[in-house]
Amino acid sequence: MLIKKNKILTSEAKKPILYDVYFKESKNALPLVIFCHGYKGFKDWGAWNLVAEAFATAGFCFVKFNFSHNGGTMEQPIDFPDLDAFAKNNFSLELDDLDRVLNEIESGNENFPKEILTILLIGHSRGGGIVLIKAEEDNRISKVVSWAGVSDFKARFHEGTAAFESWKETGVSYVENGRTKQMMPNDFQFYEDFKANEKRLTISRSVKHLKIPQLIVHGSEDPTVLVKEAGAIHSWNPKSELKIIDGANHVFNTKHPWNERNLPEALKNVVEKTIEFLK
Repeated sequence: MLIKKNKILTSEAKKPILYDVYFKESKNALPLVIFCHGYKGFKDWGAWNLVAEAFATAGFCFVKFNFSHNGGTMEQPIDFPDLDAFAKNNFSLELDDLDRVLNEIESGNENFPKEILTILLIGHSRGGGIVLIKAEEDNRISKVVSWAGVSDFKARFHEGTAAFESWKETGVSYVENGRTKQMMPNDFQFYEDFKANEKRLTISRSVKHLKIPQLIVHGSEDPTVLVKEAGAIHSWNPKSELKIIDGANHVFNTKHPWNERNLPEALKNVVEKTIEFLK
């Protein structure tokens, strides 16, 4: 298996993107999966490396990357040394990052297989919303999968609440990272960018207009993104497939760091179901 870690994608006047590529060399064209992490996530979180290996073993090229403003740096891709970048992140930037990765793959960059059969998207949590929007608007995508994906970006701003008004007034709000104990800032531009691009960033609109196969995977015991959000996404596209993983939480019973050599049963189920769908 070829594993290419921490490759750097540069674009003029934009923050670089760090990415990994996993695949087994083959004479045949390979289906390529791009994986998008969620809010406060990163490409090396928990068991994502084991997930990448499982897909490569199954005959896929698996690409995972850090969003350019996720708070990591090229030197420190794990955890969040660059909170200034984190504060300036928004959904439009993440969609642009994904587009940059797609363009890099198309450019014939030697880090990727010579021949690519299809391009497939998987997103976890907030990344699930990102891939659903991208899959609807970009005809390079053949299939799309959300894992514990969010159904609505707007609801998460809690417009009209005291916390929202305080955010508007001060220009910044903070969320604690439970693991690193950092207070992670979100500038108010995050909301302003959403409002300026609300039609594009409405997940229900994207899902209703999807013309490609769609799989929705969710844990029955997810406390972060409730399972009813998976039901909502499924209702907007009756042709989609819905798979509920019994007893699974938001990260399918993994954690960071993940020091086991194998995936937990819940995430193993997710990977197997997704591979079956993508094949």
